[in-house]
Amino acid sequence: MPDRTKATPPPTATVAGVLRPGELSRHVDLARDPAGPVAGRWVENRWSLRWHLPPGRWYDSEILPHPTCSLTVELGSHPRAGIPAGETVVVTGVCTRRFDVEVRGWGRVLGLRFRPGGLAALTGHPASAWTNRSVAASDVLPAHLTEALSDPDLVGLDAAAWADVAEAGLAVLADNRPDPRYDLLLEVVADMLADRTMLTVADVADRHAVTVRTLQRLFTHYVGVGPKWVLGRYRMHDAVSDLDAGFHGTLTDLAVRYGWYDQAHFTRDFTELIGVTPGRYRDRTTAADAGRAASAAG
Repeated sequence: MPDRTKATPPPTATVAGVLRPGELSRHVDLARDPAGPVAGRWVENRWSLRWHLPPGRWYDSEILPHPTCSLTVELGSHPRAGIPAGETVVVTGVCTRRFDVEVRGWGRVLGLRFRPGGLAALTGHPASAWTNRSVAASDVLPAHLTEALSDPDLVGLDAAAWADVAEAGLAVLADNRPDPRYDLLLEVVADMLADRTMLTVADVADRHAVTVRTLQRLFTHYVGVGPKWVLGRYRMHDAVSDLDAGFHGTLTDLAVRYGWYDQAHFTRDFTELIGVTPGRYRDRTTAADAGRAASAAG
């Protein structure tokens, strides 16, 4: 059984990543809650989505994912592209690209977001096996657990009931043996997230007195991507969050704040990942906010 006396790790993710979150809230009910105490060492949070759109209407949800895996049960009139046929309970690995989902008809998703490396630590499987993939949860977790999580009676209850069963089933997979590599990973990731002065993998390696090669091996096994990608993704989350919050400085200021040497490199990376330039993203966000304000006033 897991060592429940071990303190829950510090935060290893934020709620950033939803592009134009105000637009999403017009179409989808999103709820997040902290993980319960039983599985908090491996699970960051529990979340749910619910929507019901009239015929002929849809919304393209755009997510800038975290370096995390998720466990979900997904029901709806229009199954998400990429889910194995006939499966409702799935594991989705780290997505290295923007994660786009067409929201149409009706749907409900209940999920757990693992801490970076959490699923690999619980199962012993390398996370690289799931990078950019959604697989049947039964390929990763015990069949009895995935069967329980697909039970319509359980899914029909509130999201907390489903998450309680999921977390309890995951905790059973753990044992009391120490995992110093996972402990190190959590410390490194928490530092990456919290300390905006760390802008390179060499900075991270120096902080934790390990080699860059050690970090690369650690992240490849537990997270499924390298430390450079994780550091860059967190900083891109920061930049997008600032734009969503109405950042009024110059784009050069924003680029330098989060480790880009100049605006040109920042614009290139931003456009490649987000699909539009940072200037255009800011304009679209500002226009959407103004439209919502006008609707509310009317």
